[in-house]
Amino acid sequence: MSAPLTFILAAALLLSLPSSAQPEHELLETAYQQEASLNEIGALETLKVAVKVNPSSYAALWKLSELCSRIGKRQTRKEHQVEIYKLGKAYALRAVSVNPAGADGYYALGLAIGRLGMMESGRERVQAVKEIRSNIEKALQLNPAHGRAWHVLGKWHYEVNNLGMFEKAALKIIYGGLPPASLREAINCYEKARAYEPDFALNFLELAKAYHRNGQDDKAKECLRRLPAIPNKTGDDAHIKSEGVRLLREWE
Repeated sequence: MSAPLTFILAAALLLSLPSSAQPEHELLETAYQQEASLNEIGALETLKVAVKVNPSSYAALWKLSELCSRIGKRQTRKEHQVEIYKLGKAYALRAVSVNPAGADGYYALGLAIGRLGMMESGRERVQAVKEIRSNIEKALQLNPAHGRAWHVLGKWHYEVNNLGMFEKAALKIIYGGLPPASLREAINCYEKARAYEPDFALNFLELAKAYHRNGQDDKAKECLRRLPAIPNKTGDDAHIKSEGVRLLREWE
């Protein structure tokens, strides 16, 4: 490649990157557009610039945390996942500090702690159980119509209900008792998430799994049949739909 062409391509790349000279609201709008077009890495980088412009940008901080939780899940190496999830937790803690009355920050914090907890085992995973529920309950107290917070609470019930004997015993030792959790309550939370956010693909998949485990296969299969019509809103949705197709074939 010739030197002039290399220079032109490099210049074009630099021009496409967000500038810290842009006002915060423009950077946020750009990030939302990037997220909507499934360019989550681009949105992440733009939001990082927004936080440089305004370190107290609540909108940028909690969204950065949510994106870290999504992007981290797609990493193939555990150490990379953990690194990104920890970054997401740090952003969420900053968001909660900036705006303790905002539901989104607590939702993002609960999500990040949950993702980290899934990477751990034993005591570390057990310690995450109480923190997840505490933050998600705060989010729902502040905004009872927060669909994604209801989804995380549903996932909490589903996973705690499935804890092993050691982890359940550890919960009793650490907290003096096992936090109440049930498959029925997981389904109830997922159903609320569906009511408040009907185009949330991951929730349909998790609700289908909960129905199936509860012996409600007709409802489970109906959730999976509806998945393909849901617009892709995250970088995970295509994979989620593929998993739904696979499960539907298994259950029919």
